[in-house]
Amino acid sequence: LALLHRANQVATLKFADAIGDGQVTARQVHVLSAIETHEGASQTEIVELTGIDRSTLADIMRRLQRNKLVERRRSKTDARAYVLKLTDAGRQALAACWPMLESVEAQLLSTLPSRQRAEMLAMLEKITEFQKT
Repeated sequence: LALLHRANQVATLKFADAIGDGQVTARQVHVLSAIETHEGASQTEIVELTGIDRSTLADIMRRLQRNKLVERRRSKTDARAYVLKLTDAGRQALAACWPMLESVEAQLLSTLPSRQRAEMLAMLEKITEFQKT
């Protein structure tokens, strides 16, 4: 577990270096991407999609709203729930991040022999699928 945590830290730091100060974090990009893919989802659904715990997601949502990247509105079908939507600024921020994310991923994968890169991605996919069991 410590090794996976450390690998995540390295990836997060590399992304932060690539994007620079004052921009969105890797975790925020993950949330923005989930909202873009599942527009109108509730915060509970985004928790399930991302694996981020409720309190952390609530904090991320406050920041994203404050930066006008996400709109949060009460659900028409469930007064307790909020539905989420990216703003135009949120879509622009997400689009600006993709090239940097891809670059960081390529840099990280370049530390492996080319024949092992696809295998590594497949193994990581299996680990993320484990959460669903």
